[in-house]
Amino acid sequence: MLIIGIAGGTGSGKTTVVHQIMNELPDTEVGVISQDSYYKETHNLSFDERALINFDHPRSIDFELLEKHLKALKAGETIDQPVYSFIQHNRTDDTVSTHPRKVMIVEGILILTNPELRELFDIKIYVHADSDERLVRRLKRDISERGRDIDEVLTRYQNTLKPMHEQFIEPSKAFADIIIPNDKYNTVAIDVVRAVINQRIS
Repeated sequence: MLIIGIAGGTGSGKTTVVHQIMNELPDTEVGVISQDSYYKETHNLSFDERALINFDHPRSIDFELLEKHLKALKAGETIDQPVYSFIQHNRTDDTVSTHPRKVMIVEGILILTNPELRELFDIKIYVHADSDERLVRRLKRDISERGRDIDEVLTRYQNTLKPMHEQFIEPSKAFADIIIPNDKYNTVAIDVVRAVINQRIS
């Protein structure tokens, strides 16, 4: 199994890059795991307490479970991937049955910050985008998909997202094998990634 880690700041276009890579591979050969599914359980906290959690800090991620699941997939086992609700700021009781594939893509803003997780990635990719562009994408997504209002998103960006990006996410770029500038469609970088994948799984 080939495991690819795709990191980058919020709104950098990671999901777009994932789709561009997947478009060239048969559905039966590629699977995706999102870091967002692995936020820690917070059932012991009230909704207001959960809303105050810094979800852009590495300690908010259950890296231990994510690492365990990747090792299980690599061993040919099926996993029950957690399901996270951004509306409730908490993990739900649902799970998604995820089967091993020839290629597993793991995507998330913080995945390259964890040394044990990095060891499991065969290819490490960082998607880079201009900070203004990322903010615009984040605004559009959080308002339309996650039930946030504009003031909430902007406050969170200034107080949490931007400082955490500078402290943890941007420095993790140093661990990437490939950096993809995603201010525009980057065909060369995507083609390189595809070529590496095809070479590994053929």
